Amino acid sequence: MTSGAPAEVLVGGLQAAAAFALAPLFTGLMWKVKARTQKRVGAGLLQPYYDLLKLLRKEEVVSVSASWVFSAAPWVVCASVLTAVLFVPVFLPYSPLSAAGDVLVVLGLFALARFFTMLAGIDAASAFGGVGVGREMMLSSLAEPGAFLTVFVVSLTLGGTNLTSIVEASARSGMVVVPSMIFGLIAFFLILLAETGRIPFDNPSTHLELAMGHEAMLLEYSGRGLALMEWARSTKQLLMLALLVNIFLPLGMPDSSGAGASALLGGAVAAFAKIGALAAGIAYLETRVAKWRVFRLIDLLALAVASGMVGLVFHYL
Repeated sequence: MTSGAPAEVLVGGLQAAAAFALAPLFTGLMWKVKARTQKRVGAGLLQPYYDLLKLLRKEEVVSVSASWVFSAAPWVVCASVLTAVLFVPVFLPYSPLSAAGDVLVVLGLFALARFFTMLAGIDAASAFGGVGVGREMMLSSLAEPGAFLTVFVVSLTLGGTNLTSIVEASARSGMVVVPSMIFGLIAFFLILLAETGRIPFDNPSTHLELAMGHEAMLLEYSGRGLALMEWARSTKQLLMLALLVNIFLPLGMPDSSGAGASALLGGAVAAFAKIGALAAGIAYLETRVAKWRVFRLIDLLALAVASGMVGLVFHYL
């Protein structure tokens, strides 16, 4: 694409809309892979869309103990994640807000969404919500140091914290196979599992009080509020998957300068395939690994922090 900034903003806007629309599809893919791995037929790939449409038509039931925070939280969470989509190059090295697309801004938006989710879990005055909030606070406080160390490793290796610049630098290099990035990949993968509530950190398909984490905070939601929360969770999951493949596995990503329409289309297809393969791999892994006890998860998060620190050490060696 040889045209200027307006065309890049247009492509980035279309990409952001596509990411928000396709996010539930990858959730359906993970459901399907888990079902087939467990020798079940499972629901179709479009089942998350049917669930969202059903929830949007249903009436909301709100606890008498809940305040305005409970009703406002789904909108704040969904708006935060949707804003993050505008900063992240998902399928192509473009984003509508590339000039301000700092990775720290995206982490801040995710933290804002998590904060209001925890507030809503407490606000409903549910015992399950309190348990889920306590676990979420513990895990997030341990996951954030690993996330920032990973950001430092990537930004030092690829130059800067602007996401578009990082993805472009990674695409130009083909694949940065250096010790610092390898350890950064390990840390980011563990952080991805923690941030998206996947096994072994959480089990998104259970409502057992001994295993619930993120699900416990959403237990009081119904109707439109639950639909917004679930859509936001699918979108955040897609963004995390896209960041991993575009930064650490950029094969097939076109260079933004001078890329034609065919190159952009091929890059989008390649990114879609890589994200789908990673989502399927995580779903397959979940059928082979049980959910860990809460206090054992500290070991995994400590491993993420240690991997980030080792990556920093290798960068300066």
